[in-house]
Amino acid sequence: MGLLLLFTFSFTLLAVTSTVNSCPPADRAALLAFKSSLQEPYLGIFNSWTGSDCCNNWYGISCDPTTGRVADINLRGESEDPIFVKAGRSGFMTGSISPEICKLDRLTTLIVADWKGLSGEIPSCVSSLPNLRILDLIGNKISGEIPADIGNLQRLTVLNVADNLISGEIPASIVNLKSLMHLDLRNNRISGEIPSDFGKLGMLSRALLSRNQLTGTIPTSISNLNRLADLDLSVNRISGSIPAQLGTMRVLSALNLGSNLISGTIPSSLLSNKGIDILNLSRNSIEGYIPDVFWSKSYFTALDLSYNNLRGSVPKSLSSAAYIGHLDLGYNHLCGAIPAGSPFDHLEASSFTNNDCLCGMPLQSC
Repeated sequence: MGLLLLFTFSFTLLAVTSTVNSCPPADRAALLAFKSSLQEPYLGIFNSWTGSDCCNNWYGISCDPTTGRVADINLRGESEDPIFVKAGRSGFMTGSISPEICKLDRLTTLIVADWKGLSGEIPSCVSSLPNLRILDLIGNKISGEIPADIGNLQRLTVLNVADNLISGEIPASIVNLKSLMHLDLRNNRISGEIPSDFGKLGMLSRALLSRNQLTGTIPTSISNLNRLADLDLSVNRISGSIPAQLGTMRVLSALNLGSNLISGTIPSSLLSNKGIDILNLSRNSIEGYIPDVFWSKSYFTALDLSYNNLRGSVPKSLSSAAYIGHLDLGYNHLCGAIPAGSPFDHLEASSFTNNDCLCGMPLQSC
């Protein structure tokens, strides 16, 4: 009797283990529906999507080892994976992302990136995936808008839809993504204003919104983002002045506001902030004087103030900066003698070209 019980227990355990290690039929069906809306003609990455167990050797698919549910879809068209290396090419995929993907309700990662030809819209039901942490659709031809309810994804850490054809406005709900660390919306057709309460994204470390059609002003609430290191709003239609509060941010190291419609003056806090080492304010309508606030902790690998309406002289305090790598003050209305010594002794004339009446090395003598 004891032997029979032991056999029954072992058989039951084997059945449970087998069930846990293989994906449920519903997950498999959702993946096959997702596959049916895609065409990948060159690499054959979907050739491995056969058999009943989608957790075992299906290219780009990973499952939770405990539940056996599909957890990750990782399909990247530019990859170092052997299948790409052997083919000697990057991937190309057409079709669209099927809403059937939303039936994978344990999904934590959805990466369908760098396929160049993938079109259609982001399924709005993506906002209903409660465990989603990474949504990466960079480098396709996806159009439509970012789902209005994207803010429902409380665990989302990465939202990357750069290099697509996405339009519409930044959803107001985006500020509810309390876990978001990396936001990349670059090179799309997104319009409207940056939400005024953008500063609620307390975990954000990178906000890359360049090359869109954004308008309005820079929200002062951005200065509340204590983890933000990289802010790129360049090549948009942003207007108004630069909030002085941006210069008080402790970890901000790269700020790119180039090619906008920004006016007003340069806040002194931006140039005296010892953490900012890349600052691009070029191609705007900024006026006034360049604040003479550089000091021994100033360290700029790149400082670009070109193509504005700046006047006055080149700040003498630049000589006290710890390091100035690339400097561009061209196409302004600066005048007077360029200070002598470092960093001016290693800069070229192009750093000062097309001003009203600058003189001294590396330009003509005064």
